[in-house]
Order: sequence, then structure tokens, then C-alpha cells
Amino acid sequence: MTPAQLSRTVLQTVRRAVEADELRVAVLPERVKVQTPPRAGCGDYATNVALQLARGLDGGGPAAALRVAEVLRRRLVGEPGIAGVEIAGPGFLNITVEAGGHAELVRDVLERGEAYGRSDALAAGPAVRLAPGRDVRAAVVGAAVVRLVAFCGGEAVLDDTGVAAGGESSGGDGGPSGGGAAAGGVVPGGGAAGGQVREGGPREALAVRPVGVSAPELLARLGADAARWALLRPAAHDLPDLDPRRLLAQRESNPLFRVRYAHARVRALVRNGRQLGVHSSPDGPYRHPAEVALIATIADYPRLIESAARHRAPDRLARHLEAVADAFFRFHDACPPLPRGEEKPMAAHRSRLALAEAAGAVLAGGLHLLGISAPEHL
Repeated sequence: MTPAQLSRTVLQTVRRAVEADELRVAVLPERVKVQTPPRAGCGDYATNVALQLARGLDGGGPAAALRVAEVLRRRLVGEPGIAGVEIAGPGFLNITVEAGGHAELVRDVLERGEAYGRSDALAAGPAVRLAPGRDVRAAVVGAAVVRLVAFCGGEAVLDDTGVAAGGESSGGDGGPSGGGAAAGGVVPGGGAAGGQVREGGPREALAVRPVGVSAPELLARLGADAARWALLRPAAHDLPDLDPRRLLAQRESNPLFRVRYAHARVRALVRNGRQLGVHSSPDGPYRHPAEVALIATIADYPRLIESAARHRAPDRLARHLEAVADAFFRFHDACPPLPRGEEKPMAAHRSRLALAEAAGAVLAGGLHLLGISAPEHL
């Protein structure tokens, strides 16, 4: 069961409980958010929908939230694909999916590739109009926001040049530029790619801390990929680290190298697997803690993309890619995707290789949304 499917299941459960008069709420939510719990041992996904519904009840409070949570828990435990539901704290629902649900998620990622996480979450809103950025960092952040909004079904325009983006993400070509021009991943010219930009809301100024360095100087010092990462990875109010000794270092302490090396390692596993006759097969059951932890980061990827787009915060996506890479390396060490030594290929290797390939698709897709290349060799 994928996060999107679980979200729909919980929403349908709420509606059925209302129809059965087990819940009385004034307004039904249009969608339910599920996300990875903040710590291990709390199920595969968590939702605060009971707390949201309790706010609309007479005398709403902790007791009301727990009553709502219990109603939903009883109904959810009988749903296909759900192995268990527990109530935590003031009314959170911690949901554990059946082992086959993990395999379904991996299969979905492999089928969609870098399109995994694409949604229409922002399709109904007005076009996002970004005010021009005078500093190179504002330009690079603006370009990334345009790509993120487009990936979530919305439209975005950089008002300084009439530059807009449709639904395609950048592959990282070009370099950062200053003077208010967007950097990489935008479509030059007036209007959106493939059509007219719909009417936008008020112009938004991206509040990012400037770096005071020109685009040519950054390119000469770091190259396009490291420059973009340096400008996008910190939160908007933080000052980027532009030291090439750290940003260009090919070692584990460099987050950009770690993320790109994880992707390159996945591609090497796929190539080596073909030579050994091991091909990806997402049949699970994915029960090892390292497998479950990696699946959790992959499952959370669509939510992080939407959050980054809504809050104009590509740094959230960059940090999540680090989490995916770290989870991949732990999985790689604990659950080798390929046979070692005289070991014969087994079904476990095929399922692990599929999980590794799914992680690679997320890493490549996320890097491209940031305008950064994802090399197959590093």
C-alpha cells in the first residue's frame, strides 16, 4: 500500500464512519495526510486526522480526539492491506501496513521512475508569481521552486523575465546566474511551457539570505552542480557554505557527494546484477529493519516534495535526499542486494535489488528537481 492509497483509505473510512452516524463532524476533510512517524516502533505511517476532526466537535479536546481515533481505529484494522492500527498520544493513529504493502510501494516507484511523487496537489491554486531576485541565490532558489510547483501540478512564473515552467523537471544543464535571471530548469520566453500561464496571485518575494557572489565566480569556484547544492541546501535564512574544499570533496562528510554516490552505487548494482543474472523483482517481504527504514524514506518523498513546493523551501527536499542516501547505505551494508563470494543468487537478492533501484529513482528525481545532475558513474 502506497502513502497515496493509504491516504484515500483513511479518508474513505472517515466518510463511512460519518455516514454510519459514528462520527458527527461539521466539515469533512478533502484529503488526509499520512507521513512517516518521527521515530521507529510507531508503525509505518501516522496521521493526525482524529485530532483535526475533534476540533469541530462540541467540547472538542483530548477526550474527543481519543474517541474519534478509536472509531477510526476499529474501522481501519479491517481494511485490506492494513496489519494494525494503534492510538498514540492525544489521538495520533499509527498504522502498520501488511508486508505486501511495502512490495507494492517499491513496484510503484519502479513503474513511475523519476515521475514518482508527481501530483496535482497545487493544480487548483493560482499561478505562483515570484518577484525577481537580485542575488544569484534568489535566482537559483526561484528556479527550483518553479520546478517543484510544476511537479505538484501547479504553474509558476518568474516575473522578471516572464519565465514560466510547466511539468518537466530539469536535468541540471546550465549554471547559476545572477542579476535576477533564473538559473537552470526554467523555460525561456513568455508564458508556460506548452501554453499560457493562468492568472496568478500576488507577487511573492523569496526571502533568502544573499551570498554576495556573482554567478561566474561561483561557477569557476564550484561548478554548476556544487554551486546549486550550496545555494539550495541551507534553509533560506542560513548563510551558505561556499568553501570548495568541503563542497567538492569526494568523501562521506560531503552531503552532495554522499547523495550522488548513493545514486551511482545503485546504478552499479543494477549493472553488476545483469552480469550475474540478478534482476529486480519487488516481491518483498521487506521485513529487515534496514529495509523498512529505507522504504519509509522513499514513501515520505512525495510529501516532502509537496511541502517544499508549498513553502518555497527546496532545502527540505535536499535534506530528505540526504536521509534517503543514508538509509540506502545502511540497507546496502545490512542487506546486500547482490550475492557475495560463492553465494548463489536468491529471491532475496532480486527483491533487495528492486528496493535499491527504487531508492536510486528517488535520488535521481530529487536531484533533477533541484537542477543537479545524477551521474551513473562517480
